[in-house]
Amino acid sequence: MLEHPIIFSRPMVRAIKSGRKTQTRRVAPPARHGNTLQCPYGVPGDRLWVRETFRIKKSKTFCDTVFYNADDLKGNHRWTPSIYMPRWASRITLDITGVRLEQLQDISESDAEAEGVEKSGGWNADETEYGVNYRIPFSRLWDSINATRGYGWETNPRVWVITFRRLEDR
Repeated sequence: MLEHPIIFSRPMVRAIKSGRKTQTRRVAPPARHGNTLQCPYGVPGDRLWVRETFRIKKSKTFCDTVFYNADDLKGNHRWTPSIYMPRWASRITLDITGVRLEQLQDISESDAEAEGVEKSGGWNADETEYGVNYRIPFSRLWDSINATRGYGWETNPRVWVITFRRLEDR
Protein backbone atom coordinates (compact mmCIF):
# COMPACT_ATOMS: atom_id res chain seq x y z
CA MET A 1 0.00 0.00 0.00
CA LEU A 2 1.30 3.42 -1.02
CA GLU A 3 0.16 6.87 0.05
CA HIS A 4 -0.18 9.79 -2.35
CA PRO A 5 -1.06 13.44 -1.66
CA ILE A 6 -4.11 14.98 -3.32
CA ILE A 7 -5.40 18.54 -3.15
CA PHE A 8 -9.05 19.37 -2.53
CA SER A 9 -10.76 22.77 -2.37
CA ARG A 10 -12.64 23.97 0.69
CA PRO A 11 -16.11 22.95 -0.63
CA MET A 12 -14.83 19.51 -1.62
CA VAL A 13 -13.20 18.95 1.80
CA ARG A 14 -16.59 19.72 3.32
CA ALA A 15 -18.27 17.30 0.90
CA ILE A 16 -15.80 14.55 1.86
CA LYS A 17 -16.34 15.20 5.56
CA SER A 18 -20.14 15.10 5.13
CA GLY A 19 -19.94 11.83 3.18
CA ARG A 20 -21.29 13.33 -0.07
CA LYS A 21 -18.00 13.06 -2.02
CA THR A 22 -16.75 9.56 -2.80
CA GLN A 23 -15.24 10.20 -6.25
CA THR A 24 -12.86 12.62 -7.90
CA ARG A 25 -11.77 13.22 -11.48
CA ARG A 26 -8.32 14.40 -12.49
CA VAL A 27 -7.01 15.18 -15.99
CA ALA A 28 -5.14 12.28 -17.61
CA PRO A 29 -2.61 12.56 -20.43
CA PRO A 30 -3.90 12.08 -23.99
CA ALA A 31 -4.13 8.49 -25.23
CA ARG A 32 -1.10 7.11 -27.03
CA HIS A 33 -1.24 3.97 -29.11
CA GLY A 34 0.14 0.94 -27.30
CA ASN A 35 0.98 2.90 -24.16
CA THR A 36 -0.36 1.60 -20.84
CA LEU A 37 -0.91 4.36 -18.32
CA GLN A 38 -0.67 4.16 -14.56
CA CYS A 39 -2.75 6.50 -12.46
CA PRO A 40 -0.38 8.87 -10.61
CA TYR A 41 -2.80 8.90 -7.67
CA GLY A 42 -2.53 5.16 -7.05
CA VAL A 43 -4.44 1.94 -7.46
CA PRO A 44 -7.17 0.26 -5.39
CA GLY A 45 -5.74 -0.45 -1.95
CA ASP A 46 -3.50 2.63 -1.97
CA ARG A 47 -4.36 5.67 0.09
CA LEU A 48 -4.67 9.38 -0.57
CA TRP A 49 -3.91 11.96 2.07
CA VAL A 50 -5.81 15.18 1.60
CA ARG A 51 -4.02 18.50 1.32
CA GLU A 52 -6.24 21.44 2.24
CA THR A 53 -5.77 25.09 3.14
CA PHE A 54 -4.54 25.29 6.74
CA ARG A 55 -2.61 27.21 9.36
CA ILE A 56 -0.45 26.13 12.26
CA LYS A 57 -0.49 27.77 15.67
CA LYS A 58 2.91 27.25 17.25
CA SER A 59 3.11 26.21 20.86
CA LYS A 60 6.12 26.48 23.16
CA THR A 61 4.98 23.83 25.61
CA PHE A 62 2.65 21.49 23.73
CA CYS A 63 2.25 20.18 20.22
CA ASP A 64 1.51 22.67 17.48
CA THR A 65 -2.20 23.08 16.68
CA VAL A 66 -3.43 22.79 13.09
CA PHE A 67 -6.49 24.72 11.95
CA TYR A 68 -8.32 24.01 8.68
CA ASN A 69 -9.93 26.63 6.45
CA ALA A 70 -12.81 24.27 5.60
CA ASP A 71 -13.96 24.41 9.24
CA ASP A 72 -15.37 27.95 8.83
CA LEU A 73 -13.19 29.54 11.45
CA LYS A 74 -13.95 33.14 12.30
CA GLY A 75 -11.32 35.83 12.31
CA ASN A 76 -8.70 37.22 10.01
CA HIS A 77 -6.15 34.44 9.72
CA ARG A 78 -3.20 33.98 7.44
CA TRP A 79 -3.82 30.68 5.68
CA THR A 80 -1.21 28.45 4.08
CA PRO A 81 -2.11 27.13 0.61
CA SER A 82 -2.91 23.42 0.46
CA ILE A 83 0.09 22.61 -1.76
CA TYR A 84 2.34 23.26 1.25
CA MET A 85 0.53 20.99 3.70
CA PRO A 86 2.90 18.38 5.15
CA ARG A 87 1.69 14.82 5.61
CA TRP A 88 1.66 15.09 9.40
CA ALA A 89 -0.85 17.98 9.25
CA SER A 90 -3.35 16.12 7.05
CA ARG A 91 -6.48 15.04 8.87
CA ILE A 92 -8.24 13.15 6.07
CA THR A 93 -7.08 9.88 4.57
CA LEU A 94 -8.93 8.18 1.72
CA ASP A 95 -8.78 4.51 0.74
CA ILE A 96 -8.83 4.11 -3.05
CA THR A 97 -11.49 1.57 -4.03
CA GLY A 98 -11.46 2.02 -7.82
CA VAL A 99 -9.57 3.71 -10.66
CA ARG A 100 -10.58 3.97 -14.31
CA LEU A 101 -10.13 6.19 -17.36
CA GLU A 102 -13.02 7.85 -19.18
CA GLN A 103 -13.90 10.97 -21.12
CA LEU A 104 -15.07 13.76 -18.81
CA GLN A 105 -18.51 14.16 -20.41
CA ASP A 106 -19.24 10.43 -19.98
CA ILE A 107 -19.95 11.10 -16.30
CA SER A 108 -23.30 9.67 -15.20
CA GLU A 109 -25.78 11.43 -12.93
CA SER A 110 -24.90 9.09 -10.05
CA ASP A 111 -21.17 9.69 -10.57
CA ALA A 112 -21.74 13.47 -10.67
CA GLU A 113 -23.60 13.14 -7.37
CA ALA A 114 -20.65 11.12 -5.97
CA GLU A 115 -18.41 14.08 -6.88
CA GLY A 116 -20.05 15.91 -3.97
CA VAL A 117 -21.74 18.78 -5.81
CA GLU A 118 -25.10 20.12 -4.74
CA LYS A 119 -27.95 19.27 -7.11
CA SER A 120 -29.59 22.05 -9.04
CA GLY A 121 -32.25 22.64 -11.60
CA GLY A 122 -31.24 23.22 -15.18
CA TRP A 123 -31.67 22.34 -18.81
CA ASN A 124 -30.32 19.12 -20.26
CA ALA A 125 -27.58 19.19 -22.92
CA ASP A 126 -29.91 19.76 -25.89
CA GLU A 127 -32.05 22.24 -23.89
CA THR A 128 -35.25 20.24 -24.41
CA GLU A 129 -35.95 19.30 -20.79
CA TYR A 130 -35.62 21.06 -17.46
CA GLY A 131 -34.94 18.99 -14.37
CA VAL A 132 -32.94 18.56 -11.21
CA ASN A 133 -29.53 17.08 -11.82
CA TYR A 134 -25.91 16.86 -10.71
CA ARG A 135 -24.09 16.97 -14.07
CA ILE A 136 -24.68 20.70 -14.63
CA PRO A 137 -23.27 21.80 -11.25
CA PHE A 138 -20.40 19.34 -11.72
CA SER A 139 -19.59 20.81 -15.14
CA ARG A 140 -19.53 24.29 -13.59
CA LEU A 141 -17.26 23.13 -10.77
CA TRP A 142 -14.99 21.42 -13.29
CA ASP A 143 -14.69 24.59 -15.37
CA SER A 144 -13.97 26.74 -12.30
CA ILE A 145 -10.95 24.53 -11.58
CA ASN A 146 -9.75 23.41 -15.01
CA ALA A 147 -10.93 25.72 -17.81
CA THR A 148 -8.09 28.24 -17.43
CA ARG A 149 -5.61 25.35 -17.75
CA GLY A 150 -7.14 24.37 -21.10
CA TYR A 151 -9.17 21.40 -19.82
CA GLY A 152 -12.67 22.87 -19.68
CA TRP A 153 -15.87 20.83 -19.89
CA GLU A 154 -16.26 21.57 -23.60
CA THR A 155 -12.80 20.13 -24.42
CA ASN A 156 -13.98 16.80 -22.91
CA PRO A 157 -10.55 15.66 -21.68
CA ARG A 158 -9.75 12.12 -20.70
CA VAL A 159 -9.80 11.84 -16.91
CA TRP A 160 -8.83 9.49 -14.13
CA VAL A 161 -11.91 8.55 -12.13
CA ILE A 162 -10.85 7.73 -8.59
CA THR A 163 -13.40 6.22 -6.22
CA PHE A 164 -12.62 6.22 -2.51
CA ARG A 165 -13.93 5.78 0.98
CA ARG A 166 -12.91 8.00 3.85
CA LEU A 167 -10.99 6.47 6.71
CA GLU A 168 -11.39 7.80 10.23
CA ASP A 169 -9.92 11.26 10.72
CA ARG A 170 -6.89 11.41 12.95
